[in-house]
Amino acid sequence: MSSVMGGLDVPHAYAASKHAVLGLTKNLCVELGQHGIRVNCISPFVIASPMLTTVFGVEASLLEDLVCRAANLKGVVLKSEDVAQAAVFLASEESRYVGGLNLTFFLMEATPRPTRLFQ
Repeated sequence: MSSVMGGLDVPHAYAASKHAVLGLTKNLCVELGQHGIRVNCISPFVIASPMLTTVFGVEASLLEDLVCRAANLKGVVLKSEDVAQAAVFLASEESRYVGGLNLTFFLMEATPRPTRLFQ
């Protein structure tokens, strides 16, 4: 699991760790694919999880509203269940020929730092 935030204007240590996950995904896809093991990555954007609402000190509904207003795809709120369903798909036989994929849940073309959403 990575995050689309790794490719945005965020603190360098966070971005580096997310890029490392993507590199590891690609490398392990090649290395383990020889043994029939598929490796993929899921990179969600902002989900109004208890952790994130605590970090920003806001209610989930406010965070979802801020993200929806900034998103290109209107009327869609990313939920934990969406990410879970993607993980189930990638683990299923239906995706047997998918490997090295970074599945991004990114509703914005260009995004400011998350802290700027609250300014």
